[in-house]
Amino acid sequence: MDESETVKRLRLAVHPDFTFRAGQWVDFFIPGMEKVGGFSVCSSPGLLQREGVIELAVKYTEHPPPYLSLQNKHFLFLLCPQCTMDSHVAMRMGGNFFFDPLPPVLTLGRGYNIGSTHLCYSAKNARKTIIDVCKEFPEKFSCDFHITAQTADINQELQPSMNHGRLSEGELRRHVDPNTMLCYLCGPPPMIESVVQTLLSLGLSQDRILFEKWW
Repeated sequence: MDESETVKRLRLAVHPDFTFRAGQWVDFFIPGMEKVGGFSVCSSPGLLQREGVIELAVKYTEHPPPYLSLQNKHFLFLLCPQCTMDSHVAMRMGGNFFFDPLPPVLTLGRGYNIGSTHLCYSAKNARKTIIDVCKEFPEKFSCDFHITAQTADINQELQPSMNHGRLSEGELRRHVDPNTMLCYLCGPPPMIESVVQTLLSLGLSQDRILFEKWW
């Protein structure tokens, strides 16, 4: 299933005893390959209970084990050229890691008094943003999108939600309340380390800044 121009949704049937929590990811180990691929779980635990499946978000990359090729302007998903229908693939769950896409986390929280969530989201171009998710939860969910590498004009419909350039200290300052806010970070190591230092300088305590150093 196509989630965007660069992301496929992969549905997997799992063992009846398999469980997971919202916010976890999986690592794939394929026999004969040294490299490991990590994928976001983009379905809710409720879907697992109802249908016995999980869904993974797999983004276009030339890095194995995931591999996607472009054919007739559509991405063809191949988990790995060495994988066959009867091959064994090992999978490991990871936890305490906050990532996008956000729908499973927000869907679970919708029934609880979790307050509001603000997302500061950065992508290379406007096609990779998740504006539709913001519209789905307007009373609980607000967003600031940052476009860092797009040279073409942004669609007029999207312009009110878009900012050019990287996330700034000024924007964080507008949204951070040191007394009430929890911050979940996801991104490359230099970005996380930089944002952590900025949040600390804005008065947020270390225990309110959550992320996992998986690198």
